[in-house]
Amino acid sequence: MKRILVPVDFSVFSEYALEVAARLAKRQKAELVVFHMLGISESVFVANEAAEKAEAKYYLSMAKERFATFLDKEYLKGVKITEIIQNYKVFSEINELSKEIEIDLIVMGSHGTKGLSDFFVGSNTEKVVRTSTVPVLVIKQRRPQFKIENVVFACDFKIENLYAFINAVKLFTEYEAKINLVYVNRPNEYFITKTELDKRISYFMSKVRDQNLENIEVAYVTDYSIEHGILEYCKKIQADLVAIPTHGRKGWAHFFVGSLGEKMANHAHLPVMTFKI
Repeated sequence: MKRILVPVDFSVFSEYALEVAARLAKRQKAELVVFHMLGISESVFVANEAAEKAEAKYYLSMAKERFATFLDKEYLKGVKITEIIQNYKVFSEINELSKEIEIDLIVMGSHGTKGLSDFFVGSNTEKVVRTSTVPVLVIKQRRPQFKIENVVFACDFKIENLYAFINAVKLFTEYEAKINLVYVNRPNEYFITKTELDKRISYFMSKVRDQNLENIEVAYVTDYSIEHGILEYCKKIQADLVAIPTHGRKGWAHFFVGSLGEKMANHAHLPVMTFKI
């Protein structure tokens, strides 16, 4: 891992993401690219070109001043940091930036409160996740001791998830993390027998070539909700984060279907990493 992108809006949630990204950067000797998106509407500018440039320069100088304070953190000492300020207004442009400067991971903060199905909905984080072709790590609270040692990868063992899983294995292998592949069997029309599931898992794993599978374990649990089943399993094994394949345009809801309960919301603070299918 060479470069980690941290989009910031100078909120406390951005600080949570920045601290986690700094820990990852130090371990991997990676560069942090801290990015602020001005998002200035064209309507702000006037017709006069000189006035427009002055206006843009004003907003740019304000952002630079905020960066100076925002990046004055003890945990950033020793980390190579590049600051980028752009007047992007569409979040898909972050993915273009990631491609251009060869970003390996995006780390973002989120204030989502309702559990995994609504973790990103209506937020800027959701927009980044939907368009990003690189993994996105979402942090909801301060985690000064963040580590990647014990990971749950939520999987239905369909071949469409293979690419996402292989990318996850590559990334987590860098951290020598244990990967728990977890399937949630629901007692309804989605229920499949152990024999059927074993066949699906066997076929799926047979397609994972040239990967170190020593630290991978497969588990399946029964629950009425995929979300609840996954997060209860995370709690059981004290997972550091949960990894999830996403469909981009179909978004987060494509993977997680089911009701959201109060108990679910209580466990939704676990860091989440998404991998594009």
